[in-house]
Amino acid sequence: MTEPGKTKQRSCIACGKKASKGDLLRVVRTSDGSAAFDATSRAAGRGAYVCSAACLADARKSHKLERALRTKLDQQAYDRIEADVVSALRRSQGIVEE
Repeated sequence: MTEPGKTKQRSCIACGKKASKGDLLRVVRTSDGSAAFDATSRAAGRGAYVCSAACLADARKSHKLERALRTKLDQQAYDRIEADVVSALRRSQGIVEE
């Protein structure tokens, strides 16, 4: 159990940056074995955290995301996750998509 006033720190799988859960982006492996971006950070399944789109690209290139989620990801899954992450980052920065 954690002490009052302390928050658990998560680590980016690409760069190792430590931050609170809300400051990182979560990718989750669901029960059917597929992977998806978890906008709520509460989805059931094995999760991995990245801090930016650049770190997601690095994790993709070095297969760190596959190792963290313990599953194989195809090109379409990576593309879908990357698009969702970029969209979430734009929304958090107040950029409106058309």
